[in-house]
Amino acid sequence: MQTELSRNLGIEHAVFGFTPFPAVAAAISRAGGFGVLGAVRYTAPDDLKRDLDWIEAHVGGRPYGLDVVMPAKKVEGVSEADVEAMIPPGHRQFVRDTLAQHGVPELAEGEASGWRITGWMEQVARTQLDVAFDYPIRLLANALGSPPPDVVARAHDRGVLVAALAGSARHARKHQEAGIDIVVAQGYEAGGHTGEIASMVLTPEVVEAVDPLPVLAAGGIGSGRQVAAALALGAQGAWLGSLWLTTTEADLHSPALTRKLLAAGSGDTVRSRALTGKPARQLRTEWTDAWDDPAGPGTLPMPLQGLLVAEAVSRIQKYEVEPLLGTPVGQIVGRMTGVRSVQAVFDDLTRGFEQAVDRINRIAGRSGQS
Repeated sequence: MQTELSRNLGIEHAVFGFTPFPAVAAAISRAGGFGVLGAVRYTAPDDLKRDLDWIEAHVGGRPYGLDVVMPAKKVEGVSEADVEAMIPPGHRQFVRDTLAQHGVPELAEGEASGWRITGWMEQVARTQLDVAFDYPIRLLANALGSPPPDVVARAHDRGVLVAALAGSARHARKHQEAGIDIVVAQGYEAGGHTGEIASMVLTPEVVEAVDPLPVLAAGGIGSGRQVAAALALGAQGAWLGSLWLTTTEADLHSPALTRKLLAAGSGDTVRSRALTGKPARQLRTEWTDAWDDPAGPGTLPMPLQGLLVAEAVSRIQKYEVEPLLGTPVGQIVGRMTGVRSVQAVFDDLTRGFEQAVDRINRIAGRSGQS
């Protein structure tokens, strides 16, 4: 699975794996792909430093990258407390009532919620970069469009490539104008924040829009056949995220969530604003149903929704309240039917890729003889 981009990065397979788990990122790179660690959960610089140290010790000298969440436009003089004060009391009551209906226990006194939206705030992302640029990362990806110009320049000064996710050709062209090196065309099928255009349509549109920039195809990719299809559409690699959630190296801390992921079909996700206020594909649960119910108060815009539900999500996860328990995941969840190692996933990807290429070659050969 070699392309010009994979050769330039010195990786064996043009498979880029996004994950919040350091052990998964390192295993992806060791398997010949390119591991990308998601940094959004690291609100303390020392925690990110600890995990980058771990990756350095376990990646075997292979290249890897970091994914941050930074808005291109900065909002000055607004603190987290200012944003919290904007949340309507009725929405807070809706959260309390929903949790009470399902008997979700409170957190212990003094226990902070484990998931906060602060990782989405620019000042936090900048502290992450202050740490990351002390390490030999080869790629900086941003999930909220193009990073601010000074961040792009800072990365380029260190020889770090910059990637940005796009859900349309228009967004992709903006990335190109901003000096981005790689565009990740993320289709409707993808987990997490995603747009409304399916990968089969989006990938060639973006490839044509930003030529000659390399494009990675994302969304709904979980087999070697799908990687081959992405390359046939003009992409120079595939960006996979959901597939790694059920690997042995992943650290979900929730047997119940793992069971739900393994049991889910491709139709068991929903694109909902329940988690952050922006449309994000995730497991459909009674929690997402409650927020999407027209009888409810409706979700708030980002970042209000994320701040509103942070403690509730932590309580649901800690006590594994299965009817409410979910996670961002793409429609590829239907292929995630067993726990496998990252290496086993790569073995399956490469085998499926070779079979798909051989099949196309046979078809082309027969066509040439007719």
